[in-house]
Amino acid sequence: MQVLVRDNNVDQALKALKKKLQREGVFREMKLRRHYEKPCERRAREAAEAVRRARKMERKRIEREGF
Repeated sequence: MQVLVRDNNVDQALKALKKKLQREGVFREMKLRRHYEKPCERRAREAAEAVRRARKMERKRIEREGF
């Protein structure tokens, strides 16, 4: 991953780098890998995440359609 520093503005470049890392999910991945997660716990977490995503998509769809 690469971020350009323009006009010696390191703060702005750092902000852009953090935004890219956040978008890629690097921070989330680091947090998950901090401790070992048993396979059954991982499956349960992923299933819960899928349910949350599905509910969110359904809410957005209903909001768009105006029901």
